[in-house]
Amino acid sequence: MPQPPANFRHIESLVEIVRSLRGPDGCPWDKEQSHESLTQYAIEETAELVEAIETKDSSRDAKMKEELGDVLFQVILHAQMASERGAFDFTDVIEGISEKLVRRHPHVFSDVNVADTAEVIQNWEEIKKQEKAAKGETPKSAYALNVPPLPALQKAFKIGKRTEKLKFDWDNVEGVMVKVEEEMDELREALDSVSAAEIEHELGDVLFSLAQLGRHLKMEPEQILRKANARFEERFNLMVDLADKDGKDWGHLTLDDKESYWIKAKNILKTAKV
Repeated sequence: MPQPPANFRHIESLVEIVRSLRGPDGCPWDKEQSHESLTQYAIEETAELVEAIETKDSSRDAKMKEELGDVLFQVILHAQMASERGAFDFTDVIEGISEKLVRRHPHVFSDVNVADTAEVIQNWEEIKKQEKAAKGETPKSAYALNVPPLPALQKAFKIGKRTEKLKFDWDNVEGVMVKVEEEMDELREALDSVSAAEIEHELGDVLFSLAQLGRHLKMEPEQILRKANARFEERFNLMVDLADKDGKDWGHLTLDDKESYWIKAKNILKTAKV
């Protein structure tokens, strides 16, 4: 039977724990995992970390500490699986990111001078190009979008940021609003056609256009939607609690009754935040 390490404050202890979880006498769940099966957890744990960072109450630091640990566990678990097939291990991961950070920050670790953040970013991009050339990667056109994999809403925002730099963008918010309204009209037409493929296409265009509207308003759409989700959850849970306190069975309420509780919950939360 594996023994837990004596000191939980060392990174080596966590590596040892993960190795034990994957070992002969380890956890069946951990031993069954693959890089592919863990991708959903990488996304979920990162999202939970973001939620913790955006927490406004006194629990923020405790939540951040816990979620950072969960993200770190995912990193070490992937590294352990790679080690088992002789690809790389956690020390290789540490070495790789350390070398990259030093290499991409010559203004910190050598005598390169920069005037501001914009110049830092410009140098960063140039160093990335040099790294890709050293790996023999075929360079993409200077005008290619080259947007990294991201959640869809974030990627739409990043695509817009890139096309903005390439001078393919609306001049102002009003121009984007016209586009949003145009896409909404096309979505209405698609709904009349009752074609699932057309509806999906036009709804996607509406969402993309709304992401660009957020960009022009200097608001990051992914963050805006997270806040909207949180507001909805808070309001919905409160209206369920209000109905419960009134001795009402939520499952048997009419839609009008639910709407009444929704408005009541909305007013309570609005008053509490004034």
